Amino acid sequence: MTMVSRIFGFIRDMVTAQLFGAGAAFDAFSVAFKIPNFMRRLFAEGSFSQAFVPVLSEYQQKQSDEDIQRFINAILGTLGVVLLCITVLGVILAPLIITLFAPGFQAEGPRFDMAVTMLRITFPYLMFISLTAFAGAILNTHSRFWVAAFTPVFLNICMIAAAFWLAPHMKRPIVGLAWGVFIAGIVQLAFQWPFLMQLKLVLRPKVHFQDEGVKKVLKLMTPALFGVSVSQLNLLIDTVFASFLMVGSVSWLYYSDRLMEFPLGVFGVAISTVILPSLSRHHANQSTQEFSLTIDWALRCVLLIGVPAGVVFAVISGPLLSTLFQHGHFTPYSVMKARQSLSMFALGIAPFMLIKVLAAGFYAKQDMRTPVRIGMLAMVSNMILNAVLIWPLKHAGIALATSLSAMLNSGLLLYFLCQRSIYLPRVGWVYFGGRLVFSNTILAIWLWLAAGDIQIWVSQTPSWRALHLFGLLVSAVVIYAAGLWLSGLRTRDLLIPQQQAG
Repeated sequence: MTMVSRIFGFIRDMVTAQLFGAGAAFDAFSVAFKIPNFMRRLFAEGSFSQAFVPVLSEYQQKQSDEDIQRFINAILGTLGVVLLCITVLGVILAPLIITLFAPGFQAEGPRFDMAVTMLRITFPYLMFISLTAFAGAILNTHSRFWVAAFTPVFLNICMIAAAFWLAPHMKRPIVGLAWGVFIAGIVQLAFQWPFLMQLKLVLRPKVHFQDEGVKKVLKLMTPALFGVSVSQLNLLIDTVFASFLMVGSVSWLYYSDRLMEFPLGVFGVAISTVILPSLSRHHANQSTQEFSLTIDWALRCVLLIGVPAGVVFAVISGPLLSTLFQHGHFTPYSVMKARQSLSMFALGIAPFMLIKVLAAGFYAKQDMRTPVRIGMLAMVSNMILNAVLIWPLKHAGIALATSLSAMLNSGLLLYFLCQRSIYLPRVGWVYFGGRLVFSNTILAIWLWLAAGDIQIWVSQTPSWRALHLFGLLVSAVVIYAAGLWLSGLRTRDLLIPQQQAG
C-alpha cells in the first residue's frame, strides 16, 4: 500500500513540475506545504505515534477493555483541543512563521506574500492529518497496517485534481495547489474513520489532561518532539539556508527530497511502522531475545534495500529527474541543478532508513531521552555543515550536510543500542556486509556504463527517456539480485531465526 501511495506521489510531482516548474511560485508553495507537513511528521506521525503506540500496546496487554476505551477517548479529546489551538495560532502567525523558516523570502516581496497566503490555507491540514494519524496508530496496533499506508494516496489525488481543475480558476494558480492540501486533510480523515468504527470502539472525545495514560503519553512525547524526526528538522533547516540562495533552489531541493523519500517511505517507514507494535509487545512481555532479533532482522532488510537505492540515486540521478520531471515548465537547466542535490541526498538514504529502525528500539522501551540527545547533536552538526558547505556547493552542499548528519545520527543510535545490550547483533554480519559491498559495486559499475551522458537524456523525447529508464532499472534489479545470489545470500538469511542472538 505504501508503494501505491508513492507511485501516486510521483505522478503528483510530475504534474506539479510540468504545470508550475521550479520558480518563485513553487518555492513559495514548497515552504507553505513543508511547514505543516514537517509538523505532521514531527508531532502526529512522529512524537505522538511513537509515544501513543507503546502505551496503547501496554494497555492492551495489561488493562481491561473499559480502561482501553477510556484511555483512547481521553487521548482523542486532549489531542483535539491541542491541535485546534496550534492550528489557530499557525494561521494567525503565518507571516512570522514564514519569516522564521524562510527568512530569505523577505527580500522578495511577492514570494513572501504568496508563502504567507498559502500557509494560512495549508496549516489546518496539520489538525486533520494528526487526527488521521491517531486513527492510523490504533489500526496499526490491531495489525491493520494497510489502511494507514494507503491513506496518503488521497493527498496525492486531491493535489493532482487541484492542479488540473482548481488552479486554472485562481488569480494565482499555485494557490489552487494549497487548497488541494486543505481538502486532502479532510478526505484522509474521512477515509480512516469507518475502519476505526469496525474495531467496535465508542469514540467520545473527552478532554482529560490528568488521565494516567494521557500523562504518560505527554511525558513520552515531550522529548520525542525533537528526537523522533530529526531528519525532518534537518530538512526544514535546509529550507532556511536555501531561501538565501538563487530562485529555484528551494524547488530543486524539494524535488530531490521527494525522490529520496520514495525508498525511505516505501521500505524504511513501512518497516519501522510494522516493528514498533511488535517491539512494544516484546518489551511488555520482557522478551529480550525476541526484541533484539526483531531489530536485527529489520536492519538487514533496510540495508538490503537502502544501500542499492543510494547507489541508483547517486549514479543515475540525472536520468531519473529528466524522465520523471522534465516536462512543461521543468527545464533541462532545472534537471541539472536538481541532479546535484539528489546525488548528495543519495548518500543519506540508508542512514535515514536506519534511523527509523534504530529509534524504534528506544521508543518501544519508552526511552525518548536517548534519541533526543543524539538527534539534537545531529541537528547541530547539520547546521554547522550547512554553513560550511553552502558556499562552495550551494544547494548541493545543503543536501550533503543533511546526509552527513544522518550518518552521525544512525551511528550513535546503533552504538548506544549495542552498548546497553538492547540490541545484540547475531552472527553473520561480516558475511552479510561483504555480500552487500560485492553486489552494490557491480550495480554501480553497470549503471555508470549503461546510463551514458546526461546531455543525451535531456535532449531526447519523453517516450525515449521513459523506455530507456525502464530498461535501466529492470537491468539494475536483475544485476543486483544476481550479485546477491552469487555472493551466497539466500532467502533464509532474511528470516528471523529462533536461536539466541549473539
